[in-house]
Amino acid sequence: MQTLSVHRALDPITACTHLIVIYLLLSNGNHMDIIYLRDLRVDAVIGIYGWERQVRQAIVLDLEMATDIRKAASSDDIKDTLNYKGVAKRIIDFVSHSEFGLVETLAERIAEIVQTEFNVPWVRLQLNKKGAVRGARDVGIIIERGAKPA
Repeated sequence: MQTLSVHRALDPITACTHLIVIYLLLSNGNHMDIIYLRDLRVDAVIGIYGWERQVRQAIVLDLEMATDIRKAASSDDIKDTLNYKGVAKRIIDFVSHSEFGLVETLAERIAEIVQTEFNVPWVRLQLNKKGAVRGARDVGIIIERGAKPA
């Protein structure tokens, strides 16, 4: 049995489009970049002891948030990306008005806000309550929530 194959030259735009489609199919559209916030400082009422309920203490946050930046990189438009200033403002507002007993509760609520309000599939949050233990520089918690894209 003879096979007849027809080859035709593709124009550069069509060839490029084909390569992009092949890439997207092979990668299953899974692409993860990380936008991060480091050393975000917010004063809040936090703690289980009576004296902690009377003062505001410094909370230091580090966040890593999964996103795909390709559309924003292509358009150079803020509406196509995860707006880290918007995330920071929302977290500052929330934490500064919160009065939780445990850092665990505060960390969970922050992660929920980031994932639900900013459509973030995966977040890693480090919450540091400086000075909580005498002799230790840092005390806190690190949590990861959601599925980290491949």
